[in-house]
Amino acid sequence: MRLVFAGTPEFARAALAALIGAGHELALVLTQPDRPSGRGMKLTPSPVKQEAEKHGIPVYQPASLKDPASHQTIREAAAEAMVVAAYGLILPQAVLDIPPRGCLNIHASLLPRWRGAAPIQRANEAGDRETGIANMQMEAGLDTGPVLLEKRLPILDADTGASLHDKLAALGAAAIVEAISRLDELRPTPQPQQGVTYAAKLAKEEARLDWSLPAAVLARKVRAFNPVPGAWTEFDGVPLKIWQAEAVPGTGRPGEVLQAAAGQLVVACGEGALRLAELQKAGARRMDAEAFLAGVKIAPGACLTD
Repeated sequence: MRLVFAGTPEFARAALAALIGAGHELALVLTQPDRPSGRGMKLTPSPVKQEAEKHGIPVYQPASLKDPASHQTIREAAAEAMVVAAYGLILPQAVLDIPPRGCLNIHASLLPRWRGAAPIQRANEAGDRETGIANMQMEAGLDTGPVLLEKRLPILDADTGASLHDKLAALGAAAIVEAISRLDELRPTPQPQQGVTYAAKLAKEEARLDWSLPAAVLARKVRAFNPVPGAWTEFDGVPLKIWQAEAVPGTGRPGEVLQAAAGQLVVACGEGALRLAELQKAGARRMDAEAFLAGVKIAPGACLTD
């Protein structure tokens, strides 16, 4: 099928590569403009742009799709359908109406749960036991369109934001190839009105650990926000990233260090305690608790707060 593809990050790159590998004709790829990245803040193309250029596919990078001139570029691609995955720009109705077979979205949740920007992290943070991929026919609302194909995936206790992202990227890539191949037989199913939740965009401030919360809740936050935006706290006024942690029994003032010896760093929470397994001081590398305690003076009774 002749397609236009719109996407930006690694999650979308996996889908683009799968469509190319399946033999579809990619007439045009839309992606976000190049952004400054790295210590030198050098302009860097998105993963989707890099994949497209590797295969010689034309790339279009509008800052917005509100301008009718941008719509003409999409029309000229003369694609049968458009596939959208984590693109980052809102598609106005005028764009949705261009492909004769519509616009198909790859969404990383079981809709209508977790519509919005950060479904992978929100499902993990909430303690959901299952997530998945929804291939949806796009309409003007935020992830409200009917679902054509759904693939389910269990969320394991050890899953982080990163591991769940990679699993869902692979599942999404396989799902969209299947959906395109079965487009004539798939029937759109309207989303139910019940069970709608919204996955708000991630913010650094919400990743700060509130020690008054139960340890089980904080452990999920640590997993969900690894690697972005990264759970954190403060010690002696210095930010401290927490990359791995688990809930354990313990009682004390929220934020109080209960144990800081023998490679064990345990902090009291509102309910239970959190064993910090991997940490990172500002300007330092990530390290396990034993290495961290070897270089940082911290004793039981100290408090990790802001």
